Amino acid sequence: MSGEATLARGHRSMPAWLAALSKYEKPDRRKAIRQILDTLIPYGLMGTLMVFTVRERMSYWITLAAALPAAGLLVRTFIIFHDCGHGSFFSSRRANAIFGTICGILTFTPYEDWRHEHAAHHASAGDLDRRGEGDIWTLTVEEYRAAPRLRKVAYRLYRNPLMLFVLGPLYLFLIGQRFPHPGASKRARTNVLLTNLGNAAIMIAAGFAIGLRTYLLVQVPVIALAAAAGTWLFYIQHQYEGVYWDRHQDWDPVAAAMDGSSYYRLPWPLQWFTGNIGLHHIHHLRPRIANYNLQECYDAIPNLQAVKPLSIRWSLKSLGLKLWDETSRQLVGYSALKTRSSAPSRG
Repeated sequence: MSGEATLARGHRSMPAWLAALSKYEKPDRRKAIRQILDTLIPYGLMGTLMVFTVRERMSYWITLAAALPAAGLLVRTFIIFHDCGHGSFFSSRRANAIFGTICGILTFTPYEDWRHEHAAHHASAGDLDRRGEGDIWTLTVEEYRAAPRLRKVAYRLYRNPLMLFVLGPLYLFLIGQRFPHPGASKRARTNVLLTNLGNAAIMIAAGFAIGLRTYLLVQVPVIALAAAAGTWLFYIQHQYEGVYWDRHQDWDPVAAAMDGSSYYRLPWPLQWFTGNIGLHHIHHLRPRIANYNLQECYDAIPNLQAVKPLSIRWSLKSLGLKLWDETSRQLVGYSALKTRSSAPSRG
């Protein structure tokens, strides 16, 4: 189910101001092409610079320094990929599929398979009874208490920052996404194969042109940094103090967007690299608004500005939030297991 359909069917009384957002859903081809050019050309230039530093035997620290903006540009490439998946980047479905697949090859993410899973995320974000669809694994306090010891250990390992933001993303992008999800359509499976062949072709061509060692010394740190940054962004969009979750019978998709999706206010350079994705409450209200229209939409609609922004400093507190407490209706740390007695307040 699309984000728009979820809002239309799930909300009991749609706020009148929500209709004003539709003005910003129209794709702009000039903005889209400009974003492709100001993202992919600099990304290619940064890659060339990194190759030069390796081949000239400069300190690898110089190469890694260049990997930082290259990784930022790869995150921005993923945002283009992401918008194509929502059908918002171009007005043409074919153009979205073509550029989505190209950006998917560059970001090691199969376009069609990811698009299906991400649509499920939008249809279920903030719904306690529909967890596990393209989200961060989150248990309630009572679920954790009732879990077998092995499941508790697995959960703690999964929520460990080293696993969540370093090892896990590397595995996902380099290995996990080489295989389609169970039940994937023939179209999605074909796209996974196409993405894998594209990645292999790039690696083989680079091996002949610059050497496999040079390619790996350039590509691995870039994908590692971009994957870590992207995972952090995805995490902080729905895992923060004051976030909204509810059981399905009471779940409200507008509340899930406004109160369950963060407004992550970033300094301008970081907002540019991340394609305005910090305005995530707007994105969950209207997934068909392309990233290049999000800031304009935010500036024009006062109701969107009522959402309390999350700063980088305060977002770091979210690392200590591990479980959902249904009694207090908030994310809590493991210390809550000892200091409070929580029981599900709803069936």
